[in-house]
Amino acid sequence: MRIDLNLYTVFEAIYSEGNLTKAAEKLFITQPAISHSLSKLREAFEDPLFIRQGHKMLPTPLAERIHPEISHALNRLNGTFLATRSFEPKEARVQFKLGLRDVLESTCLPPLLARLEEQAPNVSVISLRHDRQTMEHDLSIGTLDLVVDVAQPVSERLERKHVISESLCVLARKDHPRIKTILDLETYLKEKHVVASYRSAGMTFEDIELNRYGLSRQISLRCQHYFAASRVAMNTDLLLTMPESYGKLLMTEANELSIYRFPLESPPIDIHLFSHKSRDKEPELVWFKETLGDLFY
Repeated sequence: MRIDLNLYTVFEAIYSEGNLTKAAEKLFITQPAISHSLSKLREAFEDPLFIRQGHKMLPTPLAERIHPEISHALNRLNGTFLATRSFEPKEARVQFKLGLRDVLESTCLPPLLARLEEQAPNVSVISLRHDRQTMEHDLSIGTLDLVVDVAQPVSERLERKHVISESLCVLARKDHPRIKTILDLETYLKEKHVVASYRSAGMTFEDIELNRYGLSRQISLRCQHYFAASRVAMNTDLLLTMPESYGKLLMTEANELSIYRFPLESPPIDIHLFSHKSRDKEPELVWFKETLGDLFY
């Protein structure tokens, strides 16, 4: 049975939006038209494909299996069309969705926006806190255009480019009673610590390194953001371990903090730029990827 290619576009819209009304809005068609197309898809695949649960349309196991291939094919077709277009940054009016963790926002976004003001004044950016578990899917369907994050295992569908390596530093208040000019490992382990992490439990990078040597530390506070953690360190005796570039930035904002090297030999934290290979023919995305990558060199 031959299937109208437009039905695959409807399938992708329902899968990505999880709602028939939103899928119709995305495709600029009516909801009855979406429902009619879904009926044709169900008949062709002999499967419900999406099951209503509350306000959501949840994919069936078959829909989950066929989605990667449909998404990949649609992106390839779209890429073939886009490859014939040119991209002029000065005239472009486009919005990019960039996956960033808060620690990278403060170091990445200021130079990026300065570059855009100069080269592409009508281009805008949305910075989003991405989910690493769904990153590949989000990049494939355009929920995200690019992601800058720590190194992690990904499939061959993603392109991963190393852009920078981070070292760890430790922040403490300037008049800390037990730290002089150098922070040694013994003092570091005796002191109490504040940790910045979105997760409510589990080891951070520095804890993993300490654990490799059979060491551990006492954590008195676990909060979500490094900025808040730095304010805690500034007003208490708690130590804060964090990426060095962001630590130096916080130092310029608060002269009541001192910065020290992490008192243990540890590998650098590698930061990568992730993109989906199915979209590597989109001229605006190629330009944005090059522009973003240039900021790190």
